[in-house]
Amino acid sequence: MAKQDQQRSRKRPPLGGQQRKRNCFFCRDKVDEVDWKNVNQLRRYISEKGKIRSRRITGACRRHQNQVSVAVKRAREMALLPYVAEGREERSDRRDRGDRGDRGDRGDRGDRGDRDRG
Repeated sequence: MAKQDQQRSRKRPPLGGQQRKRNCFFCRDKVDEVDWKNVNQLRRYISEKGKIRSRRITGACRRHQNQVSVAVKRAREMALLPYVAEGREERSDRRDRGDRGDRGDRGDRGDRGDRDRG
């Protein structure tokens, strides 16, 4: 039983060598509240597609990451930040979502709509 407790408490060494410790930007600057009006600061926490980046990527602490996500959502609501990235051209080899390809108009499923409901 004691052996299992030792194995659980051990931390694995990092695989890729030494990793530098990530410090929360807001904790370093002693920021209490993340301001939703500071768009330039919030842009670091959203991806090119407009998604909110995770704590693992940004290095923010839990408290400030929650505040960042609320601030980004408020800034989106007030039209300071986009919900999605602006229209980049999609890859040309992808088909349009409206194109059903070889499946036709999904009529190949049989006559499910014409069943008697008795």
